[in-house]
Amino acid sequence: MQQDPTTFNQGGMGFQQPLPNATIVLILSILSIPTCCCYGIVGLGLGITALVLANKDKALYEMNPNIYTPSSYSNINTGRVIAIIGIVLGSIYLLLTLFMILAFGFDALSDPTLMQERMRDIFGS
Repeated sequence: MQQDPTTFNQGGMGFQQPLPNATIVLILSILSIPTCCCYGIVGLGLGITALVLANKDKALYEMNPNIYTPSSYSNINTGRVIAIIGIVLGSIYLLLTLFMILAFGFDALSDPTLMQERMRDIFGS
């Protein structure tokens, strides 16, 4: 017998359903943290997308909380927090990358020897 993924609403309104983007918000927000190391751009994109979807679903839940499961709302809130962390980490990494490009040049990012030479030129040793 196949189980129905919805749960019966205790308030007599029928069956509750999960919020439409609860799972994708969690996935995108979790992926935004490790992908922030891709020069910050990928992590920022995933985090912002997750945050937009989470805010959209949160508004849906607040309009009519009786038709959505509390666990999916909890997932949305968790996803929002993780997305914000991913956005902050992605922003920091992007700013660090831009600083490194401006300070040492783009070609020095892929050549450790050139990076050491430019660091010696700047800091002297």
